[in-house]
Amino acid sequence: MTPQTQAQAQPQALPLLHSTVRAEWIDYNGHMSEAFYVLVFGHATDALMIETGLHSGYRESTGCSLYTVESHLRYLSDVPAGAELAVRSRVLGAAAKKARFTHEMYVVEAPGAEPAADAQPVATTELLAVHVDQKEGRATPFPGEVRDRFTELTEPAPDWAGRRIAEV
Repeated sequence: MTPQTQAQAQPQALPLLHSTVRAEWIDYNGHMSEAFYVLVFGHATDALMIETGLHSGYRESTGCSLYTVESHLRYLSDVPAGAELAVRSRVLGAAAKKARFTHEMYVVEAPGAEPAADAQPVATTELLAVHVDQKEGRATPFPGEVRDRFTELTEPAPDWAGRRIAEV
């Protein structure tokens, strides 16, 4: 396989989102409150939108945006105040009007750092989003270049994706 063919076979990774856990994000149990995991993951979705062409200029000129219609969040480890976070996003697939993607949150050593090769996520989320024409109030197909970008970024799903909540 030539380097060019190999590069085409491997999806282009999205940049990491970085954040620092603020003191006001800490709950009565002494670690990051569940609402702030959602906030950080929301910022990662915003970054993914920019990378796929669904940026503010696109939204303003078209009246279309990406709406999350389903999510599954897993809280895997406590996160203390002051922790440095890195969020990895993956596109798992896209169709005419919808996209499926994940975010994995890691605690890292320093601001802007990459997660260690053997790092385990402290939280994950899997999302299904729909491209919506806000004027019409309904789903509408992605423009070709946006759909193509989602396709270009698509990578295999991690083992934990696609699971449902366990029976009790």
